[in-house]
Amino acid sequence: MQPQLKSRVRCADREVGEVTKVIMDPLSFEVSHLVVSMDDAGERQVPIGAVQTVTDDLVQLRSSSSEVMSLPPFKRDDYVTLHEIEVPGLEKHVHVAPGEVLVPFPELERNVKRRTFFANLTYVMGLFIGLPLVFPVLKFVMKPMYAPFDNRWQKIGNVGKVKADDTGTQFEFKHKVKEAYLPEAEIEKNVWLVKATPALLEKVYQGKDMEFRDATGKTLWTNKKDVPYVAFSGKCPHLGCGFKWRKHKVLGPVFLCPCHVSIYDASGKVIEGPAPRPLDLLPIQVSESGEVQIIDMEFKAGTKTQSRMV
Repeated sequence: MQPQLKSRVRCADREVGEVTKVIMDPLSFEVSHLVVSMDDAGERQVPIGAVQTVTDDLVQLRSSSSEVMSLPPFKRDDYVTLHEIEVPGLEKHVHVAPGEVLVPFPELERNVKRRTFFANLTYVMGLFIGLPLVFPVLKFVMKPMYAPFDNRWQKIGNVGKVKADDTGTQFEFKHKVKEAYLPEAEIEKNVWLVKATPALLEKVYQGKDMEFRDATGKTLWTNKKDVPYVAFSGKCPHLGCGFKWRKHKVLGPVFLCPCHVSIYDASGKVIEGPAPRPLDLLPIQVSESGEVQIIDMEFKAGTKTQSRMV
């Protein structure tokens, strides 16, 4: 018969304690060890081969008490209970009650704390169960974060408003936006237009057409180096403040940002101040009748290189 928990344990020379736990072999479904409480000397793991006889309330060992004391102390963290792990069919072979029935802790998880392992296992199982229900909600909530940039052309006015070459002229317009799941709204924005002379165009484009690409690298539009109209975003590349066209006492007419006194010439080049890059050029096209359209782009402020945000 199987040893019973709480049974007294007697060695060849004397009684040493009682059975506190039973360790089962998950492959053979047999008892492999007894855990014996040695009164005040802790617990020892006694192999079942050392058992001579078993009765209802007594386990007789072949070993002496000194031999049992020399056995390795029982290490609870090396084992799990049948409540923590399921071994199919093992419960049919267990005839021990009440108390703990243990099996060796799985080898692959020996470096993970038992409670942590099973807690994490529970979380993972819950994740896989709940993911099919949660995924559609997450997809709906996160969709605006991955919405493509708005690359539609925006009408801003007519070049007839521009009165002089190499001079900044502000064009104000309203842009429709939809933030996340809020209703669509119109916001007021502005860009600066410059009718550039050939010398200024050379400073802006340095003899090369300028391409604008989408997130996939596909060309959206190309500003031709010989088209005299240049459009700048209305936000200063330093911290995103609005700037103005002003007459400087020393530098003459310039773009001036009042927030931190970044100064740009008519080509958008930084003359003075903390701005990390020139004014941001925008895609522009002008019809034969002089109607101006731009693609409204905004770039991250405070960086040397352009990183589109809108």
